[in-house]
Amino acid sequence: MQWCAAAPATPHTGKKGHAKRPPTLLIARPNGQNESRGALYADGMSTPPSPDRVARRPVPHAEAARAGRSWWDGAAEAYYYEHGGFLGDASLVWGPEGWTEEDLSLLGTVRGLDVLEVGAGAAQGGRWCSTQGARVVSTDVSAGMLAVARRIDTDAAAAAGASGMEGHRSLSYVQCDGGVLPFEAEAFDVVFSAHGVLAFVPGATDVLRGWARVLRTGGRCVFSVPHPMRWAFPDVPGPEGLQVTHSYFDRRPYVEETSAGLVTYSEHHRTLGDLVRAVVAAGLVVVDLVEPPWPEGLEHTWGGWSRLRGELFPGTLIVVCTKSGPRVRPDVN
Repeated sequence: MQWCAAAPATPHTGKKGHAKRPPTLLIARPNGQNESRGALYADGMSTPPSPDRVARRPVPHAEAARAGRSWWDGAAEAYYYEHGGFLGDASLVWGPEGWTEEDLSLLGTVRGLDVLEVGAGAAQGGRWCSTQGARVVSTDVSAGMLAVARRIDTDAAAAAGASGMEGHRSLSYVQCDGGVLPFEAEAFDVVFSAHGVLAFVPGATDVLRGWARVLRTGGRCVFSVPHPMRWAFPDVPGPEGLQVTHSYFDRRPYVEETSAGLVTYSEHHRTLGDLVRAVVAAGLVVVDLVEPPWPEGLEHTWGGWSRLRGELFPGTLIVVCTKSGPRVRPDVN
């Protein structure tokens, strides 16, 4: 699960109002003092790069996927440091509002099923499905994020061994573009993604067709994305984030790039109608559209998500769909 949020001291803010750079890490020292340093990027830089400019323009899938891979490789450690406590290591959290699969039960019973997590990040959602008895493959475009996932598994196994308790069931990991899945047709009973892939690449219909291809007939596909209406507002949590500053109908991607035009990050917007049409065009059937409310009493900020905004309009959309046809009853023994 990969949601965009960061809170550096001097974030780059474009027209969309995003603050994309990973947070500064505080490294604990034995003498009790903390040393501040930036997240280490894949290119060896000790501080995250800022884009030279923000643009609104089309981005081909391959370029968006490359940029996403580089960005998440660089942000992986800082992202987990900042948000790992909120996400947990074995919980399927559908969005920054904090609603979990245990709360919403959108996947249905997964025991005995083959489950694919796309855009897994550190595979917290896949790990939860594994604890429920599913056979899980978690994928991500970023080697850095999957390295964090494997470290969580290693630490959990070590802790379990030291205590004599059973640790997390092992997951299978595959690094791949979430829009070009390297699996055979009808390999999985469930495909899900919590804020992964779709917001970061163009061609939602093509991506969803790929997910539908690997989904068995009668299977369930569930994915969460930033709620489309958020596109019209600055991506900031305070009062300034309550004023419409951009057209909801402007589908041009938000792009951060270098002066040479190299994309370093992109986000891609679809209206609610666009998403429904993409699902249908992919051969899937919409079962539910879930707009989770802000939980009562939750004091929490994640990028542009906050109690102030969350109590007025939705921040996350969860789409629940199925692949038409009879579902084969799984062996749950």
